[in-house]
Amino acid sequence: METLVRTYKHLVNSVSTDFVRYIHDEIAWGSRLVAILGARGVGKTTLILQHIKLHGDIDDSLFVTADDFYFSSHRLYDLALEFSQNGGKNLYVDEIHKYAGWSTEIKNIYDKIPDLKVVYTGSSVLDLEKGGADLSRRKLEYLMPGLSFREYLNISQKMNLPVYSLDEILAGRVEIPHDGFKPLQHFKEYLKTGYYPFFTDNEYFMRLRGVLKQVVEIDIPTFAKMQVATGYKLKKLLYVIAQSSPFKPNNAKLERDLQISRNTLPDYFEYLEKAGLIALLREKAFGIKMLEKVEKVYLNNTNIAYALTENTPDTGTIRETFFFSMIRMRYFISSSEVADFEVEGKVFEVGGKSKNQKQIKGVADSYIVKDDIEYAFQNIIPLWMFGFAY
Repeated sequence: METLVRTYKHLVNSVSTDFVRYIHDEIAWGSRLVAILGARGVGKTTLILQHIKLHGDIDDSLFVTADDFYFSSHRLYDLALEFSQNGGKNLYVDEIHKYAGWSTEIKNIYDKIPDLKVVYTGSSVLDLEKGGADLSRRKLEYLMPGLSFREYLNISQKMNLPVYSLDEILAGRVEIPHDGFKPLQHFKEYLKTGYYPFFTDNEYFMRLRGVLKQVVEIDIPTFAKMQVATGYKLKKLLYVIAQSSPFKPNNAKLERDLQISRNTLPDYFEYLEKAGLIALLREKAFGIKMLEKVEKVYLNNTNIAYALTENTPDTGTIRETFFFSMIRMRYFISSSEVADFEVEGKVFEVGGKSKNQKQIKGVADSYIVKDDIEYAFQNIIPLWMFGFAY
């Protein structure tokens, strides 16, 4: 355990706390079992280390990575028990999905070591794993997305910009930080390379493609217990979606082109969505029909579009993808019969600077969301402002 402790303290001392993600303050860190899930690359490890550094007692805590060589000959439960018996109070386990039988051991720790608080991070595809212990009644679970446009500005421009509610955004209350600030310039940069916290990397797209490859070829097949050939089909499906996003599902065509069974396709879409690679826009429905019909399939965020498309992504699709990715983190969003989206009874048509009111004329609670403008006017709202929703 001494080696684990040395590594842990080195990591905590090395992590920067200049910027901490918004979700940190929403997590009930004092609970006995907390799960922080999210797609690869969104900063889960950094968040844990920052929390320990800012709010934890370093000597009463221990941070370990589940694929550490230590666990090739030691059980996670045994480590937790020894740590607790020596006065440990908070155990943080990073990348729990890399530990075989993780759910059963976490359950045993929760049930048999009641004085120990456990926080673990993992891939957002964890719940694809069949079998194992059911932790749903024991854990508090949080889903961590990538950076919003607001967070990107706070990091890259060293700002402290607040979150705005949807009503505040629609009232045009998102303030430009200062007279010389050009939101559109930074917004275009964000759309290409701002969603993941490693946006400062020189080889950003190379790293992002590596993340996507890891998810499709290893993470999803592992948890869904797929064969290698099936994982390859999943990769092809993601590529097809990327070339035509927003993608309108045509199961017959996909079955023919990709040799994917029509009955299996819904599962594939679910896997890609849970992994944080795509987002499914559904029709507005109620009760048991709520999740039945998928209207369109978008990529999870605009950066993936730039990483996977062969040519420059369609501008209209990028705008819709951004709006969808920002709003769905806080609000229920569905397709609309008269516009692009519906959110809490309000309809939104997303477009460029020249977009007119024709499509939503006479529709109550309707808004035009325009790219390439800085300020709101009546029911015309700049697209960039929706990046302050979280």
